Amino acid sequence: MALHSFHLKAVWPGLRNDVGEIEAGNLKTKISIPPEMDGPGVGTNPDEMLLGAAATCYIITLAAMMQRSNLDKEDLTMESEGIVDVTSGVITYKKIIHRPRIVLKRDASEKDHELALKLAKKAEVSCMISRAVAGNVAIELEPEVTNLSS
Repeated sequence: MALHSFHLKAVWPGLRNDVGEIEAGNLKTKISIPPEMDGPGVGTNPDEMLLGAAATCYIITLAAMMQRSNLDKEDLTMESEGIVDVTSGVITYKKIIHRPRIVLKRDASEKDHELALKLAKKAEVSCMISRAVAGNVAIELEPEVTNLSS
């Protein structure tokens, strides 16, 4: 078994509406509460970071699966959305929606399209972050697969 350890250092100088900093490997940024939750909105926040972790894990997993399956692509992009519910002061991360867009080569077959959709679905359940939040945050997938247009 191979274990990998990641470390993060956080500094929070004040109280609720202050601005802190985090640093972990190549990630170094200011953090605060988002303006949607009556915070200063400086830097990033836990909601964006969870969305970013889920999205980057998913798209990297999908790209790796496409490579292993020899499915050639022209382009792979994605938009993701995080839905957070604040009811009676209780903040709950409800769901994440991934909308990957896979553009295959001009001559991609119907079989290639089917494989791309299959891999898009498999990547969601294979991603480490998706597995980590399973049972707590719903993850939805709205994939789009097209061929490069002439």
